[in-house]
Amino acid sequence: MSDSSHGGKQWLWLLLAGLALVAAATFLIPSHGWLLALVLGVGGLMVVFASSEMMIKAVDGYARRKKMNSFVAGTMAGVSSNIPELVMLAFVLMATPRIGFIVTVLTLHVGAAAFGLYCGALPRDVEGNAHLPKPLVGLSTDLYAAAAGVFFSLGVIMLLMKAFAVRGTANPSLNVTDLYVFGVILLLIQVVAVSRLVQRFSGNHQPESAEDVPVDGADDARQMSWLAIALFGLVGLGVSVIGGHAVGEFAGILVHELAQAGYSEMFGAVILSVFSAAGAFIMIGTAHFQKKYSIAMANASGAITQVPFLVLPIAMILLAAFTQAGLIPPVGGVDDVIPIDMHTTSAILLGFPSMLVLWKAVQDDGKVNWVETSTMVAIFLLVIYLLVAHG
Repeated sequence: MSDSSHGGKQWLWLLLAGLALVAAATFLIPSHGWLLALVLGVGGLMVVFASSEMMIKAVDGYARRKKMNSFVAGTMAGVSSNIPELVMLAFVLMATPRIGFIVTVLTLHVGAAAFGLYCGALPRDVEGNAHLPKPLVGLSTDLYAAAAGVFFSLGVIMLLMKAFAVRGTANPSLNVTDLYVFGVILLLIQVVAVSRLVQRFSGNHQPESAEDVPVDGADDARQMSWLAIALFGLVGLGVSVIGGHAVGEFAGILVHELAQAGYSEMFGAVILSVFSAAGAFIMIGTAHFQKKYSIAMANASGAITQVPFLVLPIAMILLAAFTQAGLIPPVGGVDDVIPIDMHTTSAILLGFPSMLVLWKAVQDDGKVNWVETSTMVAIFLLVIYLLVAHG
């Protein structure tokens, strides 16, 4: 990452404009229709994007001081950008728990499509193959395989619970204990993966390409101070609460209005999943146009691996905690949270083929060809069609 990539003031103007829109929606628009939803959604997303940029600045400064290479720095920036989005997700889960859970899982398919589409934009050799960074091939593919196993196992378990009604009810659900256990176990995988990434690739390893090199040892005058790093992180987290609340209100209005208009609730979930992944799209595009392909690939890959092992487990833990605190009502018994139905089960189970194809595409030779690229995008489109058409 570089000063030029995040040295401008666009994020500040984005933050101010977003805060102005959120204030206008809160104090000047009394209705609960499409206009309020649109202003809240746009303003809230602008604030979340700006707060993500502030978190990236903090991590970029930290990565420079620790002399991390470009892929590791990009991955850590991608992780940090999830913090404002997780705050936003918390408000969405409180507004629409079931849809929020589905949106979280659907973000995986959006990320897989973004990865496939971005692979099509990468520089290619004479055989039409796009070469991928060594850290991605060496570690991210393990996460793809793990995610495939997780989604397949959870999906099959949910199918079995529905088929046999193991808890003596015709409407089985994932309860508070289930969500806590699943969330903690999946988060442990993310912790191990990040620690291994830093240990294996943050030092002076042999690069695979010109982009996969240690960050330049800038002099102290160019490095961000620890105080500035802390301020960017804290302020970014603080304003993300404002943006997250606005997007949560937008989600609730959107789902309600689409249902009133006769649209499937899954249609609204797909729209929300695209919105939730928009920050990653912006980061990928910005890095790509600056020809920082390692950073762009780190974010494209992170948009996938961070869903099953960071975003989804935190969403599970939040849902369990909100239910215990009485912020969201249980769906059945006193501790039932997520109903096991066609939508929740299919969203989980259909994550398996996406992860499997992605693992095979990257793991076999460290390259992505046009057939593998089109396959990833096609699977995403099939999954979205099935969920929306039969929702």
